[in-house]
Amino acid sequence: MARKTECIAMLLAGGQGSRLGILTKNIAKPAVPYGGKYRIIDFPLSNCVNSGISTVGVLTQYQPLELNDYIGNGQAWDLDRANGGVHILSPYQQIKGTEWYKGTANAIYQNINFIDRYSPEYVAVLSGDHIYKMDYNKMLKYHKENDAACTIAMLEVPWEEASRFGLMILNDDNSIAEFEEKPKNPRSNKASMGVYIFTWSKLRKYLLEDEDDPNSSNDFGHDVIPKMHAAGERMFAYLFDGYWKDVGTIDSLWEANLDLLNPKVDLDLSDPTWKIYSKTPTTPPHYVSGDATVQNSMIAEGSRVFGEVDFSILFSNVTVEKGAEVRDSIIMPGTVIKSGATVQYAIVAENAVIEKNAVVGQRPEAMKNLDEWGVAVVGAGVTIGEGVTVAPKAMIDTDIRKEDE
Repeated sequence: MARKTECIAMLLAGGQGSRLGILTKNIAKPAVPYGGKYRIIDFPLSNCVNSGISTVGVLTQYQPLELNDYIGNGQAWDLDRANGGVHILSPYQQIKGTEWYKGTANAIYQNINFIDRYSPEYVAVLSGDHIYKMDYNKMLKYHKENDAACTIAMLEVPWEEASRFGLMILNDDNSIAEFEEKPKNPRSNKASMGVYIFTWSKLRKYLLEDEDDPNSSNDFGHDVIPKMHAAGERMFAYLFDGYWKDVGTIDSLWEANLDLLNPKVDLDLSDPTWKIYSKTPTTPPHYVSGDATVQNSMIAEGSRVFGEVDFSILFSNVTVEKGAEVRDSIIMPGTVIKSGATVQYAIVAENAVIEKNAVVGQRPEAMKNLDEWGVAVVGAGVTIGEGVTVAPKAMIDTDIRKEDE
């Protein structure tokens, strides 16, 4: 029997991330590389440890092998604990029968037995695909002060973007008066971040009821939370005012990476008081030749730069040969960009090869029709042949030679 724990975290990491296209063809979205040496899941895991939450269930489903291997026993995040620690929870560990997680609420429902082992008073339910630094302990303190059944982290977003989010209309005491799910004409700009703290005795009851409802889609935002609200439960919004990015699309992943190069963006990954931990392989220092030009970029360990790199992020063991240019791009581990090649406004996944004189992506100002512009993506292990041109917005997941164009 596990020792009683005040608060445990359940981290939803099973999403396919279909809007990331070929980047999530073989890996779950939370395992996608980010920021030179991290993966997306490093942020909620590090937030848990820094917040004093040492029991974390990671709910995996889609293409979990690389994510499972990456998390391992949790040592990189100080989550290799005798009591608690990190646990990978796949859909086969459940209450009755064998079936996929049907929705976010069903995923937690299927792991009620795991949660009950720790007899927690509170459960934090977190998404595995957001980039942010947050002290969940402060949110838990706020939850307790309000004697809440549910507290939802909230971010004020620009009004022109509000219709993309689940929104909350609040009373004067920040209790939740109404919900609006992606409305065309929003009445609020207070968006849910997908970070929840529940009183477990309350949530457990609603999960059981939700599972018994044949008309439910078994989702927190659509089903469980509205039912709690309709029943008159105490529900509050917790204001968060730091950096937060949902990296669910190619554009948002590209922007979130390049935000690290912007001194005006409040996301300091070198802050020793709130360390973002990662399971980074040991590699030699990076090398930048005397003939190379590197401006406003992040170059990870093991990379070798002989060409030109500007406003870009190079992960570990990337090679940029002499005469190659990389601009406004994200280059993931192990990729080789050969001499004469140009990569601009692109994401190039792991272990790709961009052959000599190939061109990947295009600058927006060079486009006659801006509607046709977008970030070009090259998939993991793909070779772009010598002299090949990859158009803006293209997603390339198989090798291309000049004669194939």
